[in-house]
Amino acid sequence: MIGIDIGGANLKVVDDAGVHIHYCPLWQGAPLAEFLKPYADSAAVVMSGELADCFASKIEGIQWIVDTVHAVIPDAIFYGTDAAFHARPVPALAAANWLASADCLREEYADAVLLDVGSTTADVIPLNRFESLKGLTDIRRLQKHYLVYTGMLRTNVATIISSVTLDGTVTPVSTEYFAASADAHLVLGQITPEDYTSPAPDNGEKTRDAALRRLARVVCSDIDDIGEDGALQVARQFWEAQRALILRAVGRTLFQSGAGRVITAGMGADLFARELDGMALNRELGAVSDALPAYAVREVALRHRACD
Repeated sequence: MIGIDIGGANLKVVDDAGVHIHYCPLWQGAPLAEFLKPYADSAAVVMSGELADCFASKIEGIQWIVDTVHAVIPDAIFYGTDAAFHARPVPALAAANWLASADCLREEYADAVLLDVGSTTADVIPLNRFESLKGLTDIRRLQKHYLVYTGMLRTNVATIISSVTLDGTVTPVSTEYFAASADAHLVLGQITPEDYTSPAPDNGEKTRDAALRRLARVVCSDIDDIGEDGALQVARQFWEAQRALILRAVGRTLFQSGAGRVITAGMGADLFARELDGMALNRELGAVSDALPAYAVREVALRHRACD
């Protein structure tokens, strides 16, 4: 059996050979079926891609994803926010990937809050509250601060900061999509160019110099205007704000759940494990922690099969 996580931007597959991550922007008509063909095997699937704005509604997105997967993998099953598997499109399939992770880890790490920081979002999950997590929609998770809509690659810098201080002067930022979180993390050494898998805002190069240029544009400037140090100031202040946003959500969840520690997953696992004095799951799970929901839904499905 393989595990599949279908997001709006990325397709993640875990099989016996390891982890396979493909940039697959559904809103741009990415050929999901073609990406899936090499993995045509018995599969357990989770999704969050139903929210892509190419679909008029979430149920339309669920229907399309289920039909597309079934065209390639007819016996695929889908995990829902009711913690059950389904063979047909139902509303519970919307954005259930985080719950699959919780279901997989809740017994071994029952004293922990799981922080999974991916390219687009951060999931904050109290593993000791599994029963209360069932049925939560994304809007409820936003309201409870279990879903923080910022990630390591695709966040518009201007959605997190409204101004920066440059050489002592408070400077409002442009709200154009000039730079992404990937640019800030790249120039700060928190990701590598190889990690920068999403398109750059200007569809340009994914180098340090190109990222610095994009960060300068956030304050309507060029590197010649504010220098490399000015662009780095933009990156650092973005990171400080993003870090604070995520750490506040984690602190709130630790307090409310009574959990005693934090475990981290996703491409931000090592970075936030250091920030929170937590444990990065890649130490125990290896590379699959970068595609945790795909790994998790496979493990949960195998456990269900063993009990049948």
